[in-house]
Amino acid sequence: MTRRFYKHKLLLDEGFYFRQSLPITNSRFDVKHITGDYGQSALPDPKVYQFAGKESRILVTLNIKDFKTLAPTSKSTGVIGVSANLTLEQIDKKLTSLLNKSTRKSLIGKLTIITGKTGN
Repeated sequence: MTRRFYKHKLLLDEGFYFRQSLPITNSRFDVKHITGDYGQSALPDPKVYQFAGKESRILVTLNIKDFKTLAPTSKSTGVIGVSANLTLEQIDKKLTSLLNKSTRKSLIGKLTIITGKTGN
C-alpha cells in the first residue's frame, strides 16, 4: 500500500535562510519564514516554538541546542535541526527527502536533526 503524500507545514526560524533559498522544499511544502512572512523578529526561542505550535508548523532551525529541550513539549509542533555545515543545496535536498518520507505526525513532539552524514 502506498502512503499518501502529506504537505507538511514548516516555519523557518529567524536565523534560518528565507524560504526562497530552498526552491525544492518551498515548491513542495507549505513553508513560511517567521520574519519574512510573519514579520516577527527578536522573539525568544520559547515564543518562537509557541508560535510554531499555534500555527501547527514544524520549526526548522540552525539553533539546535536551544530548541532541544522545547521539542518534546508540544503535541502540535516539532523541531527539525539543521547542521550549519551543509550547503543550501544539501539542506534543500535533505529536508525535502525527510519530509517526503515522514507522516503527518512523525515529526511532532520531537527533535529531528539533519546532518551531512549519510542517512540523515
